[in-house]
Amino acid sequence: MQEMKRMACRWWIALHCVLVTWASHAVEPRMDEAQAAVFVKMALAGIDREYPYKPGAVLTRAEDLRTPREMHPVFYGHFDWHSSVHGHWMLVRCLRLQPTAPWAAEVRKVLDGRFTEKALKDEGDYFMQKENRSFERMYGWAWLLRLGQELRSWDDVDAKKWLAHLAPLESMIVSLAKEYLPKLDWPVRCGFHPESAFPLGQFFDWAKCAGDVEFEALISAKAIQFYGKDRDYPVSYEPSGNDFFSPGLNAADLMRRVLDEEKFSQWLTGYFPQLAQGKAGNLFVPVSISDPTDGQLIHLAGLNLTRGWTMKSIAHSLNVSDPRRAVLEKSSEAHGKAGLAMVSTGHYEGEHWLASFAVYLLSDVGIAH
Repeated sequence: MQEMKRMACRWWIALHCVLVTWASHAVEPRMDEAQAAVFVKMALAGIDREYPYKPGAVLTRAEDLRTPREMHPVFYGHFDWHSSVHGHWMLVRCLRLQPTAPWAAEVRKVLDGRFTEKALKDEGDYFMQKENRSFERMYGWAWLLRLGQELRSWDDVDAKKWLAHLAPLESMIVSLAKEYLPKLDWPVRCGFHPESAFPLGQFFDWAKCAGDVEFEALISAKAIQFYGKDRDYPVSYEPSGNDFFSPGLNAADLMRRVLDEEKFSQWLTGYFPQLAQGKAGNLFVPVSISDPTDGQLIHLAGLNLTRGWTMKSIAHSLNVSDPRRAVLEKSSEAHGKAGLAMVSTGHYEGEHWLASFAVYLLSDVGIAH
């Protein structure tokens, strides 16, 4: 009798795991061809749009005051350098996932015209000037390495050519990161560009893909140094008024990369101690946007999308029987819907960048399947 009970119990646990896995898969958003077409159209509309533009350059002489296209022969559109980089990444990502879509030939032609050897070398040379070595540190660097990883992961003739052309810029960014990280003694905990957990996560993914063991070890050590002892994260302090990141969730999304499943589960228990009960302050409440024409307030649309992808990634890193998984998946779905509803508003303040975030969410970037 006892043996039969044990067998029944094991059967129920197995069935529960299957149902949990099926349910989580059923609610996850997926990027269909119609959605991808909208996102691609938005990226193409901004790729050659030189103005308005927000430069991040340090000017040391009058000659440094140049047009966006003169400073950045590839990444001059989409309002700023980092948005242009992830706009190009988004096009590569969509083309890789849907290579036979009606828009695929046009996108391939556009990218082939952009990713030329000379233009990308010039982009890399820009960082050689002393005053430019901290340009786009580390947010823009993160997106550049995400672009590099996308090309590395794609078995395609053009992708291999583009990656070869990107190599000098990619190597420059990796070198700058390796130089900078040992000097960074404290994490940057905020909800926008200077935040440190997001780029560390992107660097880590790139290092594993590229087989750069030294870089991977450096990032792991920094992640544990910065966030390994974090406990009882102050969830009531989020969000701030112009966040597009949750620094709390970004840290967890980084730690799930560098820790194994058991250690990460233990770390997460101390970090979000009431997560299993569905309690995480305002982190589980999608934010509203009062004015989508305001370039700072529209950041909150991005916050919904990044909360969506970090929660989904964190959930995927937990055992299928962990009750926190369902809590995170439910909130991820709600945030994803809220964020996706604000990607296309007709206002360039959001449309120059939000499609990239939508593609990141919908195509499960950074999640190992």
